[in-house]
Amino acid sequence: MAVNFKFDVDYIREQFPALSITVNGLPAAFLDGPGGTQVPKRVAEKVNEYMFYRNANEMGAFKTSQESDQSVLDARGVFAHFFNCDPEEVAFGENTSSINFKLSYAFARALKPGDEVLITNIDHEGNRSPWRVLEDFGIVVKCVDIDPETITLDFEDFKAKLSDKTKILAINWAANSCGTVSDVKKFIAEAHKYGAVTVVDAVHYAPHKVIDVKEIDTDILVCSAYKFFGPHLGVVYVRRALGDKLVSTRVMAGDNTEMPLKMETGTLAMELVNGAAEAVEFIADCGRRHAEQLTDELEGLSGLRRDIVAGLRAFEIYEEGLANKLREELSKIDGLKVYGPGAEAPRTSTVSFTIEGVNSNEIAKFFAERGLFVWDGDFYAIATINNVLGLEPAGGFLRVGFAPYNLMSDVERVIEAVKDFIKTK
Repeated sequence: MAVNFKFDVDYIREQFPALSITVNGLPAAFLDGPGGTQVPKRVAEKVNEYMFYRNANEMGAFKTSQESDQSVLDARGVFAHFFNCDPEEVAFGENTSSINFKLSYAFARALKPGDEVLITNIDHEGNRSPWRVLEDFGIVVKCVDIDPETITLDFEDFKAKLSDKTKILAINWAANSCGTVSDVKKFIAEAHKYGAVTVVDAVHYAPHKVIDVKEIDTDILVCSAYKFFGPHLGVVYVRRALGDKLVSTRVMAGDNTEMPLKMETGTLAMELVNGAAEAVEFIADCGRRHAEQLTDELEGLSGLRRDIVAGLRAFEIYEEGLANKLREELSKIDGLKVYGPGAEAPRTSTVSFTIEGVNSNEIAKFFAERGLFVWDGDFYAIATINNVLGLEPAGGFLRVGFAPYNLMSDVERVIEAVKDFIKTK
């Protein structure tokens, strides 16, 4: 599939105004996607359309309020196709970290001292710190170790720390540090044997691969729309049976206590909800252009869900070609180390590396002068990069992340820049 797959990158690129930016006469290469992708014009136009013509608070008797309410319902429907769930299981929030803090405080009401929560050392702090707050309530928080060589979760360590006391498992699906994809379905199945609630952080996974909350059988899944071409907004799936029982953080008199409204505090940023849904529509539109090449994978799917799956698979295939080429060329350079699992393991199109004796921020600055936008540091994957690998003094990783608007020429520019940087040392 990947060898013969024809990806219409020109169609993708023409929708992103930011790609016209230049630095020192060179076209900007946006390789910073793991921190947030660029936004297609249609998403910004959707936000503007809401602000211009439907901007109103909720539940009014008048035209703009009713249209605003309907747009939010429509957005829940779009994300129901994105997650493969029911619209009533979709809620919105400020961002993934904020959603997790709200969830942790909600669970604080149901847990008792001595209960245990499992988090992991591969996670972004957005799926670690909120759960550590529960330690203030006498809850025991344990961490699942990672293999420092492959940066993969240690399943045996997980099983050793899992027990009848475990009430919550907060687990990462794809590591924003280096792209490791964990077999969350296996971890979830094990946790459910003990009756634990599972919370999947899909922030880094969502832009690159298909999500099916029913297939992995998770209770909760969180992600952020700005990682997949949308505005700054968090989105959460909560299994209806769990959500109906959960005492959420909504405490204002008069607030709705039904799903999914009980998961949302105050008035939503409804313009951003509209923009986030349009980002999914963008993915679906790309899917329709590539579906004929993915017929076998789309069997049994229909409508918007089929288009979304096709779009994400098209992105994944294309991005993997770019990432694999970069990893292959970087591995040939002396003194440079690429981090993450082997080629046979599932990964996203994120490539992280260090150069011996060099602070990663130096490389990022060198790249920036050449119009190569990359991230350096720990990216809030503090447990992985600083604590386990001890790379804080070296400035953490240099991280290159590919999106569907990137080109093979971007890969070549990165390789050339690395070699030129090394010559300066």
